[in-house]
Amino acid sequence: MARLNIVEAIDQALRQEMQADPWMVILGEDVGRDGGVFRVTDGLADRFGTERVIDTPLAESGIVGMAIGMAIAGYHPVAEIQFFGFSYPAYDQLVSHASRMRNRSRGGFTVPLVVRMPYGGGIRALEHHSESMEAIYAHVPGLKVVCASDPYQAKGLLISSVRDPDPVVFLEPARVYRAIKMEVPDESYAIPLGKAEVVREGNDVTVIAWGAHVRTAKEAAARLEADGTCDVEVVDVRTLSPFDHETVVNSVRKTGRAVVVHEAPHTGGFGAEISAQIAERAILSLKAPVRRVTGFDTIPPLAKLEDYYQPSVDLLVEEIVSIMGF
Repeated sequence: MARLNIVEAIDQALRQEMQADPWMVILGEDVGRDGGVFRVTDGLADRFGTERVIDTPLAESGIVGMAIGMAIAGYHPVAEIQFFGFSYPAYDQLVSHASRMRNRSRGGFTVPLVVRMPYGGGIRALEHHSESMEAIYAHVPGLKVVCASDPYQAKGLLISSVRDPDPVVFLEPARVYRAIKMEVPDESYAIPLGKAEVVREGNDVTVIAWGAHVRTAKEAAARLEADGTCDVEVVDVRTLSPFDHETVVNSVRKTGRAVVVHEAPHTGGFGAEISAQIAERAILSLKAPVRRVTGFDTIPPLAKLEDYYQPSVDLLVEEIVSIMGF
């Protein structure tokens, strides 16, 4: 069992699935010769050939549109979009076609497609490179939206996404691509989609997060435990759609308090949906209002203001202390 970061874990998942499935192909900008913008697909073209690892033009709508057609024809495409902010030209393809094909054909056709894309800030990138607008895809019926938070989750969730008969938007937190290393099994394994995980047990307050900010939540929980302030439970959502409300609600019923953290803008972010689910299903268990620690209702700023925009451990600790004193 090797210690891998998220980039290496995703690469391993892709290699193993391509080895097992001759109908699986990878396509995207620079995924072949250059191995992708973050080198996630490095070496795959040498291993499987350029007919299965396909460099495409700079045209996200064309990448996803072609992948949809390939999926309907029996292939299992994994399309890479270099950054979340580049996915908007392909939004129409995902919403108007990929998500609807099963319903449109009354079950005659499915779209076993994965669209991989790094999301979020924290890497001092340019405009369009730090977007965290996952709620717009989670809102689309027929699309599954998955977000891994660490290398173990990344491999298992990606394998499940590749094997799923329906289209999956697979989000990869660029901020922690290489920031976390952990033991990842050498063999292939699948983590079920649609199931959240309690990654830290606690009794006083539930912090709900996904992607890079699961790490933020864990660090805040450790600090509050160390100073004796409170005992924090952390839930990693993992799959935004379908959303596992049962795991989240059961945790909140136990602790009586909830804080949701994400870097997407505050208004209409997926934290609003989680807050509504908690209110509908566990309001009588709440000892305080649900809080959200989020990005601002602005376009993600450039490097000098990036740390101010991102939800920090300090800010999350402050909000948890506040909710404990309500």
